[in-house]
Amino acid sequence: MPDLSRYKGIVFDMDGTLIDSMGAHGLAWRRTCEKYAYPFDGQYIHNLGGVPTRDIVKLLNEKHGLSHDLDQVTETKRLAFLDLKDSPSVIDDTFQVMLRYQGILKMGVGTGSERNNAISMLTDTGLLERLETVVTATDVTHGKPHGETFITVAKNMGLQPNECVVFEDTEVGRQAAQNAGMDCIMVINGKIVIPE
Repeated sequence: MPDLSRYKGIVFDMDGTLIDSMGAHGLAWRRTCEKYAYPFDGQYIHNLGGVPTRDIVKLLNEKHGLSHDLDQVTETKRLAFLDLKDSPSVIDDTFQVMLRYQGILKMGVGTGSERNNAISMLTDTGLLERLETVVTATDVTHGKPHGETFITVAKNMGLQPNECVVFEDTEVGRQAAQNAGMDCIMVINGKIVIPE
């Protein structure tokens, strides 16, 4: 387990970092892409983990020369995800970090998910009550890789960005942490990668 004693706060990404829900998101994207004739590329979608759904739709439109309505496709993806009735599970490695530093460091979540979905998943997994703040795609103007999500989490916890460390599972999320001026610890396939 990483030693986080030099920090005052921890910022967790949610999907794929704290909660194992990336599989369900992938399936929901596959269904959405099929419906709107976007060629489905699972790795491309996974690499965009943390980017708000509406922004991903915009990228898909640009990538494939299509002009689908952003809100309509976003809603289709949201409903496809809810339709899967995925019962999310907590990722043990990051949960152990949460338990170890509960009451010692402030903790928040910074996610590219929509607010209702994030609150529902954090409640279902019993994580919500352990957090001081949850910042979602609904709460910011600029999603990841912009640093706004993580900076807002720090501000809500009463901390400076450089007093926080981020746990992330995607390159886009790592860039967001860097853009927020925060150190970042990667979580790959549910395992914390301790920097050398």
